[in-house]
Amino acid sequence: MRFVLRALKALALLLVLIVVAGAAWLFAWPPELLRVGDGYAAKIVCSNVFIAGRNAEDVLEDDVQAPGNPLLRLVRVSVDRDNGRVTARFMGFFASSYALYRGGLGCTSVPDGDFEAAANAAPFDPPAKMETSDALWPQGESVGDADAKIAAVLADARLAGPAMRAIVVVRDGRIVTEAYGPGFSSKTPLIGWSMTKTVNAAILGRLMLDGKISFDDDHLMAQWKDDQRARIKVSDLLGMESGLAFNEDYGSVADVTRMLYLDPDMVSLPANAPMEAAPGQRFRYSSGTAVLLSRIWMDRVGNAQAAFSYPHDALFSPLGMTSAVFELDARGTFTGSSYLYATAHDWARFGQFLLQDGVWNGRRLLPEGFVGAMRTPTAASNGRYTQGQAWLAPSGRSAAFGLPEDTFWLTGHDGQSMAIVPSANLVVVRLGLTPSWLGYQPQTLLKAVLAASPQSGVPQQQAGSERQVQTQP
Repeated sequence: MRFVLRALKALALLLVLIVVAGAAWLFAWPPELLRVGDGYAAKIVCSNVFIAGRNAEDVLEDDVQAPGNPLLRLVRVSVDRDNGRVTARFMGFFASSYALYRGGLGCTSVPDGDFEAAANAAPFDPPAKMETSDALWPQGESVGDADAKIAAVLADARLAGPAMRAIVVVRDGRIVTEAYGPGFSSKTPLIGWSMTKTVNAAILGRLMLDGKISFDDDHLMAQWKDDQRARIKVSDLLGMESGLAFNEDYGSVADVTRMLYLDPDMVSLPANAPMEAAPGQRFRYSSGTAVLLSRIWMDRVGNAQAAFSYPHDALFSPLGMTSAVFELDARGTFTGSSYLYATAHDWARFGQFLLQDGVWNGRRLLPEGFVGAMRTPTAASNGRYTQGQAWLAPSGRSAAFGLPEDTFWLTGHDGQSMAIVPSANLVVVRLGLTPSWLGYQPQTLLKAVLAASPQSGVPQQQAGSERQVQTQP
């Protein structure tokens, strides 16, 4: 009996030692997967608390934990409102990661915990917040009576999709119907994820109109000057055909998650990536490409203050996108791949702007042909992606769904989408929290909206919108 008791005590002691050693290991050397999870939690909670005004625990449960890896259910967050900081820890103790709120510039992930460096990277005051108006959209926020037929479409949960948060339908330049999920409204800023890429491309297009950058520019980064990467052109980056290696697999610790949640300088990883193909020869969807484009256009603006203000001054203010918050990394580069928050009304304004070929209130803001590039497929993507950070066929060609052939798309992680149909004068914005494994396809919603819509008048395309921009030599 004594032997059994001694054996049990020894076993208990061994288990305690294993637990203590494991805890010490997690505390001192947390695996990258846990750091990514905590980084993701801290960043998403920070942005939704300080930009969207949502409850931190609701965001943690609904946005972070519900649709993701089971390990995320063990993440705990704390919010320091006085200092604008969010801390996330696995099981409340391990793999600490942080996010910092920087006012009008939104939140940034601070994976190294260096809040001083993150604050100093964006020391300038952002532009003053624009006032909203009660005028009819798009001049203001008021919306007329809803189209009953389209409202019935949006009320169909199968068509709206799981966890829909906002749908806005714009026809002939006016919002004709909108719908919102529980807890969300036309005043709630929502993340676009990779829809941000197309907005980032449009910001670069504004610089093209001023002659500060062109599709054919090469020798784009200082570290590329002495090797074959110097041949990469702006057009190659816009079309996701740079030839740079980049792993966009969100199911593990990949280049994209390492860039977003482990590296305070998001430019570093894609800028130092090796070549895996000649420029223009291979399509590889890459969030790193969009971050590179951000750094390139920011450097072309001229100085840091002007660069931080440029999205607002060049695009958001002219379009009346009063809610738009474009976030930067911890070292001061706009996260052009992922982090733009805006209300569904403001996302719809951007869609209407593209529908009008980059013209707003009679003023051309994008060069003639630039939106045409957004609608022109690249050969390397097999006709799926375009020359301007947009999609023609995100998950099946338009004809396969019975959609007009001129349809093009902005799409983003977890079910964000914007369909632009020039021939029908139609923009459909759909935002939510709908992971891809649920199998939802926004094409079904668009098809139903088109079926419920009357024939439109003359499409709102300006001269030059159909011209294909040649981005290859």
